[in-house]
Amino acid sequence: MIEIHWTCSNDLTKKPRFHLIYFFFSLNLQGFISIDCGATLAYTDARTLITYESDEGLIDSGKIMQTSRMLTYQNDRQLLKNIRTFPNGTRNCYTLRPNQGKNTTYLIRATFWYGNYDGENQDPSFDLYIDINYWATVDYSYYRFEEIMYVPKADDIQVCLVNTGKGVPFISALELRALDDGIYRLESGFLQLHWRHDIGRSLEYDDVRHPIDVYDRIWTPQNYNFGLIINTTAIDVSDNNDANKYKVPGEVLRTAQRTRSASSRFDIQWSPSKSGKKWIVYFYFVEIERLTSGLKRVVTVSMIDNNFTKTVSLEYLKPVVVVSPQVDWSPITFSIDSTNNSGNPPILNAVEFYTVGDLPFVPTAQDDVKAIIDIKATYHIKRESWQGDPCVPINYTWDGLNCSYENPPRIISLRLSSSNLTGGMVSALSHLSRLEYLDLSNNQLTGTIPETLAGLQNLTFLNLSGNNLIKSVPEALKKRILDKTLNMSLDDANLCLADHCQQKKKQKTIIIAVATSVSGLFVVLFGALSIIWLIKPKQIAESSQRTLRSKNRPFKYREVSKITENFGRVIGEGGFGKVYLGTLDNGTIVAVKMLSESSRQGYKEFQAEAQLLMILHHKNLVSLFGYCNESKHMTLIYEYMANGNLREHLSGEVKIHPTEGHSQVLTWSNRLQIAMDAAQGLDYLHNGCKPSIIHRDMKTTNILLNEDFQAKVADFGLSRAFATEKDSHVSTCPAGTPGYLDPEVHSSGNFHKKSDVYSFGVVLFELITGQPVITRSRDGSASIHILQWLIPIVESGDIQRIMDPRLKGKFDVNSAWKIVEIAMSCTRPTSIQRPDIHQVLAELESLVSKSSDSIEMTSVVLPSDNAPVAR
Repeated sequence: MIEIHWTCSNDLTKKPRFHLIYFFFSLNLQGFISIDCGATLAYTDARTLITYESDEGLIDSGKIMQTSRMLTYQNDRQLLKNIRTFPNGTRNCYTLRPNQGKNTTYLIRATFWYGNYDGENQDPSFDLYIDINYWATVDYSYYRFEEIMYVPKADDIQVCLVNTGKGVPFISALELRALDDGIYRLESGFLQLHWRHDIGRSLEYDDVRHPIDVYDRIWTPQNYNFGLIINTTAIDVSDNNDANKYKVPGEVLRTAQRTRSASSRFDIQWSPSKSGKKWIVYFYFVEIERLTSGLKRVVTVSMIDNNFTKTVSLEYLKPVVVVSPQVDWSPITFSIDSTNNSGNPPILNAVEFYTVGDLPFVPTAQDDVKAIIDIKATYHIKRESWQGDPCVPINYTWDGLNCSYENPPRIISLRLSSSNLTGGMVSALSHLSRLEYLDLSNNQLTGTIPETLAGLQNLTFLNLSGNNLIKSVPEALKKRILDKTLNMSLDDANLCLADHCQQKKKQKTIIIAVATSVSGLFVVLFGALSIIWLIKPKQIAESSQRTLRSKNRPFKYREVSKITENFGRVIGEGGFGKVYLGTLDNGTIVAVKMLSESSRQGYKEFQAEAQLLMILHHKNLVSLFGYCNESKHMTLIYEYMANGNLREHLSGEVKIHPTEGHSQVLTWSNRLQIAMDAAQGLDYLHNGCKPSIIHRDMKTTNILLNEDFQAKVADFGLSRAFATEKDSHVSTCPAGTPGYLDPEVHSSGNFHKKSDVYSFGVVLFELITGQPVITRSRDGSASIHILQWLIPIVESGDIQRIMDPRLKGKFDVNSAWKIVEIAMSCTRPTSIQRPDIHQVLAELESLVSKSSDSIEMTSVVLPSDNAPVAR
């Protein structure tokens, strides 16, 4: 058996191949978009006869740079002289608008030639996305292109370059070619090209592409060292057959290779480097030898260890195409041979190798996309993140937006406060039909308030203060305010919304909050919430006492002693003090938290926790039954959480007996549910409360589990409320727990919602691994953070090494990877890179709805993607 290696190289350091010269009378370039990224003027390429345009108007970011003249291609290709680089922003996107629109198959090709443009000789690495889904990783310095066959679901197509922290993204050219229907099309996903070979062509000739190929596919010459080359001068591609549908050029099909005898066969084999990728191969055959009268070459394509077999009878100069099924094991082997009665060796004229790319994410609803693009254009909004899809992927949601991650995602919150908006209120705002929260405060908006905003049935908060709008509220909005379905804010506190401003005896009173550019807007929370941290200490105490007396039952110290049986059973201890088990007169079991005289937390934290728990009510927040505040005896009485805290279960040191019927080892589905429960509690604090509540001490010991293992967030002694999205709390002595604390807090002292998100990401890693947040060496001389241990293993792709061994392999590998991805996004070093907890919750809810405990399949480590081997 002879082994022949196929090679595919576009290395520009090789000597230029000879060119064939062809004459054409007319060209039809309909359906072509050809962009020279970084070019300033349009030009026509002398070889391909394709006109390349500048990328102006297709992208509004990036810098134009010139490649090194010393490394520019020897044939002085104009396409490689300039590039566009993207030193700023995480995601930068080109928008292509083909005339054919959505649901058409397109060849899309992105070309890259680093050319040492920056003089650093440092190859960058970055990711390429098609719309909202991952396409490829670009990590090479030589001439290379990435090509896919793609069917978009929207009229606009976005090609995005994503900075992964390994160098500045760049691009040389971007090309789109519309294809005929029925070819290169899948039920789902896209085709990603790996090799496209013109078999039998001399390697001294150049690649075949446009205008010879009307689709501008690039066919690379390829020969086997031990196959016989055959060729002819003409190929008939005009008949209505398979090859005509694919429009493979006659110039490609007129050459081929065959084995030396009819008993020999081709075995084409390669080993994919990544498991799970599905491959599809397109084989092209043409009979180009005149056989003895009445004889036909009959070729069979089959897969070893698979049921796929396709037999075709070749007619002289009539092309045939064979498309393989999707295959995903290693090594992949196809055999091409001839039938015994044919008497003629098998041949192969051309072949294409593709993998199937996944399209797991659904784009944002197109009505929302159109509306937000109109808003962006009208107000000339220039924000680095406002590129690509507004909601997806979750890591790249536009700054100032929150989305609901249903199918499809919808925009539910838009915050454009202090964004220098001018002009009237654009009608597109009323087209965001699922909008719940709209903040346009502190801009220079003029004109009237659109009545159409009242038609946004989900809108519950509208802030228009700090503008120059005409102070006349439309009738439909007045009704929404009177019905208490809308909280609206304007500048004039004395603005009368009733008809003719007549005060009637039984008329309802409408309160409009006053917002100033200095303090921001304080929204009424559940009717009345004083922001206690902005008041003097004496006022804090007085306000707290009034609220405590009016909202919850006060307990006397002797009652607390009675229900705890004279503080007889300690069930926990923290920075506040000890927690005791108690029983109320009605039989309800409670947890009683006593402030210790030596506690690191004191009266201020006691007041904070009492204030919050009396007004916050959510199924995933621990409930407060009552309190005691007598002299030195400060006590909070909570609902009892029978299964203790999450850290105890992860460490295997449960101090109480779990509820009967439950194992002490949390199953994978338990962990997913606990993650979702905790995220729901945190989402309520961040997005369900106005002002937002920042927990500031999110950790596994502050996540408690009831008898049904439902998780609830506890310990609000360090929490703070902030009036606006941009508010933060500055502390010279940062609160929180080492290991969970946001790195930005260490450097700036600023707490914000994304600080809680960081801590929650660490909690997710604890759920996955079972490991504590900080592990110390046996002698105590060194310590390692969970991220330091975990991230290198994750990047190596070995998820089994990080999974909690107590799970004994019983977990779903796909959901495990997804949790890892979510946790990684939450623990990014800068807050702007982290998602909102609402986005995290949407991802977790999706996982929980699909989850079931399963045994993870063993992964196989495969060799690298070598070019196919023909035997």
